[in-house]
Amino acid sequence: MFLHSVSVIASGCALLVASASLSAPQQSQRGPSTSEERQQAFAYSLEIQADPLSPDTVPKKEWLLQWILEVPDIQVHICRVIDMAKGDKKHSNILFDAMMAAQTAFAIQHMYDKPDTPAEIHAGIEGMLFAYEKVIAKRPQDHQPGLDDLLERRRAGTLADFVSQQITTHCSELISPK
Repeated sequence: MFLHSVSVIASGCALLVASASLSAPQQSQRGPSTSEERQQAFAYSLEIQADPLSPDTVPKKEWLLQWILEVPDIQVHICRVIDMAKGDKKHSNILFDAMMAAQTAFAIQHMYDKPDTPAEIHAGIEGMLFAYEKVIAKRPQDHQPGLDDLLERRRAGTLADFVSQQITTHCSELISPK
C-alpha cells in the first residue's frame, strides 16, 4: 500500500521499513543535499529502474531511502494511484522501489522549479512501468494484469489521463494548496 508523504512515509514495503526509526529531529540535524549526493542519488535512481532484479541494487535502494529521509531540500511524495488486484503482488516491493527512485530523480531534476507533485507522481509511474518491463523481459511468467493494463494504456496514449484522474481521486491532499 502506498501512503502519502511530505518527504517519504513508510508503507509495508521492505525498503521503507527503515524510515520508521527516523524521527523529525533526526531529519533536521543535517543540512541540504550536496551536489555530489544529488548526482549519486540520481545515478542510483536510474540503476534501480534499469535493473530492478539485481541484488546489486539493494544497498543503493537503502542508501537512497536514507538520503531522501534525511535531506530537507529534496521531497518525494508517495501516493497510491493504482490498486493492484490480489494476484498482482509479485515484485511489488521492487516495483515500488523503482517508482520511488523515479520520483527521486524527478525531484532532483526539478528541485529549483515550482513544485509539481502530479508530474512527480507521473514520473514515478513511468519509472515503475520501465522497471516492470525489465522484470517481464527476464521473467515473462511474472506478468501482472494490472500493470499490463497500464502498459496498454501507455501504448494507446491514455496513461497520462488515467494517472491524472487517479491523482485527483487519491492524492488531492498532496496537490491542494494549504
